[in-house]
Amino acid sequence: MKVYAISDLHLSINNPKPMNIFGPVWDNYLEEIVEDWNKKVTDEDVVLLAGDLSWAMKLEDAKTDINFLKDLKGKKILLRGNHDYWWSTISKVRNILPENIYALQNDSLVLGDYIFCGSRGWIVDDSKMTDSNDKKIFERELIRLEMSLKEAKVKQDNNQEIICLMHYPPFDKNNESTRFTDLIEKYEVKTVVYGHLHGKIPNIKEVLTLNGVNYYLTSCDMVKNKLIEIK
Repeated sequence: MKVYAISDLHLSINNPKPMNIFGPVWDNYLEEIVEDWNKKVTDEDVVLLAGDLSWAMKLEDAKTDINFLKDLKGKKILLRGNHDYWWSTISKVRNILPENIYALQNDSLVLGDYIFCGSRGWIVDDSKMTDSNDKKIFERELIRLEMSLKEAKVKQDNNQEIICLMHYPPFDKNNESTRFTDLIEKYEVKTVVYGHLHGKIPNIKEVLTLNGVNYYLTSCDMVKNKLIEIK
């Protein structure tokens, strides 16, 4: 079983929202992703999608975007992103998911020799926290991340590797530690996937190694619309 990742698909199949207004990398991006997906992924593999799956505002409207994933090979694991407004309660989300698609929220999932966990995360740079609400969300996301990490450790009964999903990058703009990365290290996780970032970002790396943890950037436009294999 191999593990791949790609995020920030920003699907809008029922109500098309052209993404190429953000640059030529978005021209025919879904076709490129599907072509690469079909070349790499088997039904035994797992694909991680760390947030911003759909532009839909309501759960019902997101069904078509979710079903777009259904016929693609492999098992898919979803995490909520900051634009996933359609994501209501986790029970309602799971009720509409096909059998080969899973959703994470405050918990973890065992598949093969891996345990998957994580949380959306939030802004980590104080200068970008514009009001007290940002700080409340940040603190809440720390709690949610630790809940997920704790459960993953409890399930780690056969030396499985824990892979953590986050939507926001858990480190700061200087690629340095934050309270999110401190938690990840506390629970001895060595692999994290994240998305959210787009465009030209100073100091950005497709794989950042920080204090022994590998952080994989998976925003589709940042990885040229190709799935990243998580080694």
